[in-house]
Amino acid sequence: MPTLLFATNNAHKLQEVREILGNDFRINSLRDINLDVDIPETQETIQGNAIQKARFIYDRTGENCFADDTGLEIESLDGRPGVYSARYAGEGCSFDDNIDKILGELSGITERKACFRCVICLIMDGKELLFEGRIDGIITEKRSGSDGFGYDPVFLPDGHRQTFAEMPPYLKNGISHRGRAVEKMRKYLAGTE
Repeated sequence: MPTLLFATNNAHKLQEVREILGNDFRINSLRDINLDVDIPETQETIQGNAIQKARFIYDRTGENCFADDTGLEIESLDGRPGVYSARYAGEGCSFDDNIDKILGELSGITERKACFRCVICLIMDGKELLFEGRIDGIITEKRSGSDGFGYDPVFLPDGHRQTFAEMPPYLKNGISHRGRAVEKMRKYLAGTE
């Protein structure tokens, strides 16, 4: 079974990716290889952050690896929070702080279109490849659901009646931005794309 290193310290992302890839690949975390580092995210784009993170870990380990960066883009907020999604309410903020901030900014606004974008940078034997996934939806007026993480309780994907936080993992992972990007990577690695 091929082994890949996922350049993340986010346990939620690691669990999602392992569930999406199933038994096709062994996914090691930084913790699995005893690498305790803060991965920089200083680029101005989601793609730039994914590349920066993958290169950072590849340069330190020499192992085939991948990194992702994800952003929530809300039309009426001019694409915010975007690349700052994880720290939108400030450094050290919680997911709830971020949700509170966007719900406050959207208060009284009826146009609530949004999308989640995920870019994965895979480095295999020094070669860089990019895979992107996207899902459109709206931001709800209040939280709903207890699964997932991040903005999942307020993101309602188009064509569905449940927020990401209300969906069972298999359903969310089958349609999500990260799920779509990971599936593109899986197909590439399997030689079917």
